[in-house]
Amino acid sequence: MTLEMRAAGHAALGDPRRLSIVDHLALSDRTVAELSELVGMRTNLLAHHLDILESASLIERSVSEGDHRRKYVSLRWDSLPSTPKVSAAPAATVAFICTHNSARSQFAAALFEQTTGRPAVSAGSEPARAVHPLAVEAASGMGIDLSRAVPGGYEMIVAPPDLVVSVCDRVRESELPAGRHLIHWSVPDPVKGGTLQSFRNSFAAIASRVERLTSMGEPCP
Repeated sequence: MTLEMRAAGHAALGDPRRLSIVDHLALSDRTVAELSELVGMRTNLLAHHLDILESASLIERSVSEGDHRRKYVSLRWDSLPSTPKVSAAPAATVAFICTHNSARSQFAAALFEQTTGRPAVSAGSEPARAVHPLAVEAASGMGIDLSRAVPGGYEMIVAPPDLVVSVCDRVRESELPAGRHLIHWSVPDPVKGGTLQSFRNSFAAIASRVERLTSMGEPCP
């Protein structure tokens, strides 16, 4: 990161309202409506602050792969001059969910288990018949064995977990399983890319999210 980029980042975070926005994005991507409610700010004023943060390369906005209408706001961690503040405690039980449970949620659960040594559940709202072969290959290249993993539905979640993590927009915008807390990671669908590299990119994105989740903890309400 250049000196100029660091200076721009610090300048953008010089307003407590923008610091609050960044803190609320530390572990979960949010829609504009969700951020408006969380920070207690009208959407037109929020848009102004988001524009400043985006100009400083601290956030990015992406159109939902689900309804193709709403936009998700996420942090650009590589450009942040300091670590956001999160009031958090470790989650004892975690469920990772996506639509087909054939790639992204499988990645996330396996990485969480590898990182913490604790079990995690992965499930899908419309589970596929098998884990995608390119997901198995991409995970294998990073030391994760998904060759015996089998997609499952929400029945895999026996009791409401402490934390539910949705890893695709489509499932986030549908009926979700019960959980004490919910966070969302707007990770692009690697199946749409259809290449091994797209699955590797998905794996890498989720790996960085899992690392932050396990180091920073679970968001409090």
